[in-house]
Amino acid sequence: MKVVVAYSGGLDTSVILQWVKEKYKAEVIAFCADVGQEEELDGLDKKAVSTGASKCYIKDLREEFARDFIFPMMQANAIYEGNYLLGTSIARPLIAKHLVEVAKKEKADAICHGATGKGNDQVRFELTAYALHPEIKIIAPWRLWDFKSRSDLIAYAKKSKIPISASLEKPYSMDRNLLHISFEGGILEDPWAEAPDSLTVMTTPLEQTPDVPEYVEIAFEKGLPVAVNGKKLSPAKLMKELNRLGAKHGIGRVDLVENRFVGMKSRGVYETPGGTMLQAAHRAMESITMDREVMHLRDSWIPYYAKLVYNGFWFAPEREMLQTAITESQKFVSGEVKLKLYKGNCRIAGRKSKYTLYDPKIATFEKESVYNQADAEGFIKLNALRLRVRARSMQAPSKKQK
Repeated sequence: MKVVVAYSGGLDTSVILQWVKEKYKAEVIAFCADVGQEEELDGLDKKAVSTGASKCYIKDLREEFARDFIFPMMQANAIYEGNYLLGTSIARPLIAKHLVEVAKKEKADAICHGATGKGNDQVRFELTAYALHPEIKIIAPWRLWDFKSRSDLIAYAKKSKIPISASLEKPYSMDRNLLHISFEGGILEDPWAEAPDSLTVMTTPLEQTPDVPEYVEIAFEKGLPVAVNGKKLSPAKLMKELNRLGAKHGIGRVDLVENRFVGMKSRGVYETPGGTMLQAAHRAMESITMDREVMHLRDSWIPYYAKLVYNGFWFAPEREMLQTAITESQKFVSGEVKLKLYKGNCRIAGRKSKYTLYDPKIATFEKESVYNQADAEGFIKLNALRLRVRARSMQAPSKKQK
């Protein structure tokens, strides 16, 4: 039997390599996706082999991640439950896609992931895998083995002499990529307890941010960011630059309790500096270039689109259909947006576009000859007609029989 394991070198996947090899008497191949986690990947292949893998694939997916996953999602302005910019959610279909590709290349019998049986990632990995390889077998150790907690894994790793960085003193889970870093579990499981300063990686604590604001300009072409402060950058490099600028000013840190797909509530702390800036700038760009009804229609899709991403349906036909419509809506979302960063705040300081629908000659409160204000009377009366009819009828609140 041959199994491809999604491998990060962390606690769970390090234990999994050895467990799968022993449990299934299998040849184990490790796959590591570089999605911008900023960890030193040099030597990871040697660590995987020393932990039980026959070989290790390491793929740099940062440009694909930004171009084909983050940016299309940002075109949709997707936010889950009003706060979460879907940093972990959007990385999972990409990782699973390449996990399946390695399995096909190696003619493996199964793939394996380290997601727990309580979380969303198991769903995201497996929905993607089945969408791309309907007959693939999936091994999910957290749903099979006798370990009940990460503390159990730490004890097993020490007993088996598997090198790990996790400890009983810091048992919370971290996941980082080009879009964000998340912290869950352990000390965060009490929603009343404030997250400690040690849970600050991608943003600067507000007390340490500069006392002078900084202006940043982001250029868009058809709803896609292409330049920062006049400098054209590749998708991954653009995200990295926005993260650098946002981190300096403490942009994009949230503490929230979310509704997981599996039915429970979960508390998490997320840092998304570049994504927060990008979302605000994209909204501002749309505000002057997007037709009102097109915008309102697209906005009505945001909760559903965000739920699809959160729940793992990236490769589902309904998400692809929505994406086609969203891409069409972005034809004229081009221009520049100016942001003002200061003490955790990301404010719009300006926006401009050759496709702007904002006409100062019409919008002005000063003297103009384009808009006849008297026309508003008929407009209002026509819109009030059904309200007036109702007011005269027995349906009016004041005339209802008690």
